[in-house]
Amino acid sequence: MIRRAGTCDIPRICELLRQVCRTHHEGRPDLFKDGTKYTKDELECLLKDESRPVLVFVDEAGVVVGYVFCVVQESEGSTLLQDIRTLYIDDLCVDERSRGQRIGTALYGAAVDLARELGCYNLTLNVWSLNKGAMRFYEGLGLAPQKVGMELIL
Repeated sequence: MIRRAGTCDIPRICELLRQVCRTHHEGRPDLFKDGTKYTKDELECLLKDESRPVLVFVDEAGVVVGYVFCVVQESEGSTLLQDIRTLYIDDLCVDERSRGQRIGTALYGAAVDLARELGCYNLTLNVWSLNKGAMRFYEGLGLAPQKVGMELIL
């Protein structure tokens, strides 16, 4: 079942956030700390923000096994960009023990449905190139690169 996240989900969301951070830290310890993206207090505030919907996938036992953090972005008044509404996926995670069950696909589909419901022009996300599994997952869902960030480590 997919539903909006509530404050009762925060402890489990924190566990999943640590899994994501660990993946990034292991891939790029020069950039990522081994910790979590949000504190419990930050999550409480975020869950109240209508422009930042968080959806969770709950298994039969009522345990959160995945989430998708979304952000509604508006591009208005730019001299360069069209005035559009975008649903940005800030983070999507499925518990390491529950992968391969199409939970990520279901969460992504729920985000697409939400984007359509909100009248968004598109859905965007960022993937770190170190996360090859995530890259394959999103490409398999039909996403294509929109822009590429590049770096030179000095």
